[in-house]
Amino acid sequence: MNISEEIIASVKGFLDREEGLRLYQLAAEISVRAPCLEIGSYCGKSALYLGAGCRKNNAVLFSIDHHRGSEEQQPGEQYFDPETYDMTAGAMDTFPLFRKALAMGRLEDTVVPLVTGSSVAARMWATPLGLVFIDGGHSHEAAFTDYSNWSRHLVPGGYLVVHDIFPNPEDGGQAPYYIYRLALSSGLFDEFPMTKTLGVLRRRECGVMPEFLPDV
Repeated sequence: MNISEEIIASVKGFLDREEGLRLYQLAAEISVRAPCLEIGSYCGKSALYLGAGCRKNNAVLFSIDHHRGSEEQQPGEQYFDPETYDMTAGAMDTFPLFRKALAMGRLEDTVVPLVTGSSVAARMWATPLGLVFIDGGHSHEAAFTDYSNWSRHLVPGGYLVVHDIFPNPEDGGQAPYYIYRLALSSGLFDEFPMTKTLGVLRRRECGVMPEFLPDV
């Protein structure tokens, strides 16, 4: 990987280094076939790892985030960071920090920011994807919507990667774990070893992703 540890460490985020390196390896492998996409870029730490992997193949990473923060990052919540709050707008705004991270990593010609909600970006999406990384809102509704909207665009052999999987409810929220288990129960994915809280599934070569999935 050709982005320094100092640059990565300077970027705000909750992604563990081992998890990041796994993302880099997966993106470097699969982006030779199709572009990658992440949902929930925050300040850009995961985009550095995924983008560096895509850059090896002159490929593209689409990065979706409205940059207004998830539920748990709002004022008064557990993961609120006042440095990401725009006093003028009266709202969270992590996009300037995200752009700074891309510039430091020299990924502005690799990463395509989509500054909008995941559901909005999905409305007219038609590009096949080699990897979908789900790390957006952690409510059941948000996680399920991300899974149902984006997993169907994976090419056979593509990777569905889910962050913050905690099988034990005492360790963390259950929404990412729920969609991980839902994907496995579909019979359309093979399970790979996890890296800490990072779950990795690969779409099987046969089978059709359902157009509509059951409600949570």
